[in-house]
Amino acid sequence: MTWIKTVPYSQSTGRLRDLYDRIKGPGDVIDNIMMAHSLRPHTMEGHMALYKHVLHNSANKTPKWFLETIGVWVSLLNGCDYCAKHHFAGLKRLMRDDERAQNLLLALENGKIETAPLSDGEKAALVYAKALTLTPASLTRDAVTALHKAGFDDGAILEINQVTAYFAYANRTVLGLGCSTEGDILGLSPGNSDDPDDWGHG
Repeated sequence: MTWIKTVPYSQSTGRLRDLYDRIKGPGDVIDNIMMAHSLRPHTMEGHMALYKHVLHNSANKTPKWFLETIGVWVSLLNGCDYCAKHHFAGLKRLMRDDERAQNLLLALENGKIETAPLSDGEKAALVYAKALTLTPASLTRDAVTALHKAGFDDGAILEINQVTAYFAYANRTVLGLGCSTEGDILGLSPGNSDDPDDWGHG
């Protein structure tokens, strides 16, 4: 599951058990990316708070399926199969169009966002996310200007930026600690976007 020791739900106590109870899925399943934090529960708490607000908060204006698309794209760029699989499962569920979702995944896997079944504005967001992921120091104000021209306001640009940045963190957590999907239920995510403190996965 990871290259470091982790504490399974059945052996958890105290603060760790409290956090596990907040994020567990069916059958007390804890995603391996979260279990990787089990020796330092405070980092799990920070991770979940960031994740919940960036991807699963009703104050976001960008459709959740597209935020998940950015997450899959960034994860593929970083070579993080774990996050790409998890978040594609969530994307597919949210999109409710299996054929379109599969065509989108194929385009992202091939690095050909111009062929993706997305609007020109959404493709522009993925161009920005790619630059922020692979060559962040190369970005200038022109990158934000391009997003403005593509129809995004500053709040939406912030959301695109934060999702891209979050996945840089999540991907490196997974890749640096050797997380696998063994035992995970793909696609679980917090369903209650109106309550930032509700981390329940379903």
